Amino acid sequence: MLHRGAAKKVTIYVNEDAQHHHGPLYDAILAYLMHKGVAGATASRAIAGFGSHRVKHTASIEALAEHIPIRIEFIESAERVDQLLPDLHDMVTDGTIEVQDTTVIRASSVGRAPAPRTDHERTTGRARLMRVYMGEADKWEGEPLYEAIVKRLRMMDLAGATVYRGLLGYGAKGHTHKPSLLPFSHDLPIMITIVDTEERINAAVAAVESMMADGLIVLSDVDYIRLVRRPGT
Repeated sequence: MLHRGAAKKVTIYVNEDAQHHHGPLYDAILAYLMHKGVAGATASRAIAGFGSHRVKHTASIEALAEHIPIRIEFIESAERVDQLLPDLHDMVTDGTIEVQDTTVIRASSVGRAPAPRTDHERTTGRARLMRVYMGEADKWEGEPLYEAIVKRLRMMDLAGATVYRGLLGYGAKGHTHKPSLLPFSHDLPIMITIVDTEERINAAVAAVESMMADGLIVLSDVDYIRLVRRPGT
């Protein structure tokens, strides 16, 4: 199962007409990776290309179309890649295998069976609460600042974030903001709240602070109670 973090990206180049045990080599490679439980792999057919023989192969020339290059790519942990490379090396007798360091930002959870829950779950503990105050009109690289902050927190795997839009308020500049037809009605107060571990909140503070020009960040120690209901109840 592929997880977020450091990983290896493997790219294999073979000709479309390359054979392995009386079948297409690229198909055999995909079948092998699937059999070994690789998280996923993609084979794509090139439009044109050339190799060590210095002959250009293109789909527009029928006689050369069968030599069009096929690119197979997959991402796995370094340990899994080390296990797979010996067999792939034996299979690809005419082609190229490339391995690169990469970082997985998001690993899809589609198709994974949820962990079974037999009872109502209740967990408690200590955590850190972060509140971020800003104006609705504040921007970050052309988009609303509060939206950009939530996106950044999601990429950082924070447990969750909630955005509140104020009905009435004023800030350090002493201006009262409330819904109306006046221009400043578009600068109503916005508050984002996040609850997570102290380590994650500290990282979130650094990220959010670098995005804000004006605003307020408030931190508090909190006790939390988390309730998870069993499916179907």
